[in-house]
Amino acid sequence: MSFKTKIRFLHKWLGLISGLIVFIVCITGCIFCFHDEIKDITRKEWRFVEPQNKPFLLPSQLQKKAQETFPENKASMVAYYGKNRSAIVYTFSDTGNRYLYFNPYTGKYLKSENPDTDFFIIVEYIHLYLLLPDYIGKHIIGGATIIFILLLISGIIQWWPKRKSDIKRSFTIKWSAKWRRVNYDWHNTTGFYISIIALILAITGLTFTYEWVGDGIYKSFNLGGDKTVETKTPIIDTTAFKTNSVTAIDKAFLQTMKLQPKTEMFFVMIPQQKGDIVSTGTYPHTLRYDQQSNYYFHPSSGKLIQSQTFDKKSLGLQVVEMNYGIHTGQVLDLPGKIIAFTISLTASALPVSGFIIWFGRSRKSKKSKSIKKPS
Repeated sequence: MSFKTKIRFLHKWLGLISGLIVFIVCITGCIFCFHDEIKDITRKEWRFVEPQNKPFLLPSQLQKKAQETFPENKASMVAYYGKNRSAIVYTFSDTGNRYLYFNPYTGKYLKSENPDTDFFIIVEYIHLYLLLPDYIGKHIIGGATIIFILLLISGIIQWWPKRKSDIKRSFTIKWSAKWRRVNYDWHNTTGFYISIIALILAITGLTFTYEWVGDGIYKSFNLGGDKTVETKTPIIDTTAFKTNSVTAIDKAFLQTMKLQPKTEMFFVMIPQQKGDIVSTGTYPHTLRYDQQSNYYFHPSSGKLIQSQTFDKKSLGLQVVEMNYGIHTGQVLDLPGKIIAFTISLTASALPVSGFIIWFGRSRKSKKSKSIKKPS
C-alpha cells in the first residue's frame, strides 16, 4: 500500500467511526453561536432595563433579593452585564440551579431561568457532553474532536494535487457534473478551504475537555512556564479575622468599579465558606468573555490582596483566557461569530458528504463483484 492509500484508508474509517459525533458537535455549535443575539430578541423583557443615572445596587442587596425570591437557593455569583442590562444572581440548591434576573438600579425581580430546561444550555450540554454525565460525555466529544483534527490533516494530504495540471480542478467544484461528482468535489474542496479555521475551532474546543491542551497552549506562547503558578489564587490566614463576607463583597465591588471605571461587564464571586477570599472579574465589552482582569479581596476587611489585570498577564495566559472568545468567534464580535457559524455549518456537512462517497463506492463495489461472479 502506498502512503496515500494508507492515508485514504485511515481517513475513511476514522470518518465512519466519528462522523455522527462530529455532525452533532458542529450542528450544536452553529445553534449556540448566536445564542446571545437570539435571547436578546426573544427575552428582551428581562434581559434589558432602562439605563438610569445612578449607581448599581450593591451585590449584598441583590443577594438579599435573591434570597427573598428563592429562600432555598444560595447565591454563588452576582454579575452585572451593562448599564442597559439586567444583573443576574447565580444561585444553587440541592434541587437545582437558578439564574435570577434583577433590575440593577431598583432591585426589581424580573425573571428566573432554570438551566436544566433552558434550550440553549441544553444545546451547550449536548455540544460538550452529549447530555451524558460529564465524566463520560466529555471524553467521547474529546475523542471525536481529536479524530476530526486527524481527518482534516489526512483529508488535505489526500486532496493535495499530484501535478500542476490538477491544481485548478482541486480548487473548484464541477457543478455541471452528476450529483455524485459534485458531492465528491464539494467534500474535498470545502474541507480544504475551512481546514485552518476548523483546526483552530477544534483545538480551542479541546481545552474544555482536556486541561493539558490549555497547558500546552500556555507553554507554547510563553516558551515554557507553569500556568498553575500564574493563576494560583492567593491563600490567607483568616483565623484572626471575623468573617464579614457581606460587607467584603460590597467593598470588593466598589473597589473593582474604581479600578476599572470603563468596564462594561463584571462579576463578584460570593464566598461559600469561612476562609474563602472574595474574587471579582471584569470584561471591557458586554457579552464578550475575553480580556479578563481579576482581583482578590480579604473576606473580612474587603482589602485588596492581589490584582491581575489583563495587560499584566503573560501572553500564554492571555491566549488561554481568550479561548472561549476564539472558539465562539466572539473575539471578533459579529463578523467572528458569522465566521464560526459558517465554518461549523460547513464542517457538519463533511461527515454527511463523506458518508455518501463511501456508501456510493461500497454499492458500486458490490455491483462490480456481482457482475464478475460466474453464473
